[in-house]
Amino acid sequence: MKNAQLRKHLKPTLATRWRYFKHSLKLGALGQGVYFENKVHLMRYPKNIFLGDNMVLKAECRICPCNENATIKIGKNTTVGYHTYMFASEKIEIGQDCLIAPFVYIVDSDHTIDKKLPINKQPNQTAPIVIGNDVWIGTGAKILKGVTIEDGAVIAAGALVKDDVKSYSIVGGIPAKKISERV
Repeated sequence: MKNAQLRKHLKPTLATRWRYFKHSLKLGALGQGVYFENKVHLMRYPKNIFLGDNMVLKAECRICPCNENATIKIGKNTTVGYHTYMFASEKIEIGQDCLIAPFVYIVDSDHTIDKKLPINKQPNQTAPIVIGNDVWIGTGAKILKGVTIEDGAVIAAGALVKDDVKSYSIVGGIPAKKISERV
């Protein structure tokens, strides 16, 4: 990705090369040129994480397939921001050339709320999340189960996305609604 502001300032060091090597031993797939900052957490079932070429994973992001059948796939040239959480009980797929800002929360499950059972005994409900190519997700956005975000969409900072987002739409708010389109 030529002249991208972030990538221009990344300098491979012995530490970043070591982190790449260490993660390559545990992941399902690891593309070339992936830059791991310190304290990237690839949790529970790292063999179910698949990362494309030239990704950047910023410090304190957490990527977690929550069970042995859950998968997380992230395409090439995608950046995952500081303190971003991705937890899959089924499947999260993110395309290429995406920007995911800090403090984003992407989770493909939640709990039922039957009043006859204590909340901590409620079963999980899951539905895959699919995020297309060239998507920008702003700081603090939350993407909930079952959502598809099509190519080129922009999710405003702080948005709560519980419904699908069409290509090149700009959405924001709680819950997120279309506010504009990319031109």
